[in-house]
Amino acid sequence: MRTPQENAEGYKAASVFTHVDNLNGRLLIVHGTADDNVHVQNTIEYSEKLVQTNKQFEMQLYNNRDHGISGGNTRLHLFTRLTEFFTENL
Repeated sequence: MRTPQENAEGYKAASVFTHVDNLNGRLLIVHGTADDNVHVQNTIEYSEKLVQTNKQFEMQLYNNRDHGISGGNTRLHLFTRLTEFFTENL
């Protein structure tokens, strides 16, 4: 996609913020607070956009976990959470 400066329209089209009004169905957001690929502030801002547009969602944060969300019992907890979410909603 190149950089946002070189492809502003592409980045806008790919942004979850652009498409929040089109969201239908259930949404589970999972994020590690130490993620340096996608900063947790982005998820907080997106969750606020969801609230302001009255879109219901679930969110699972993993404290001090990076993009891989692992360590200790974390991975088991994550996979259990995902399995339960899919079982309930698919």
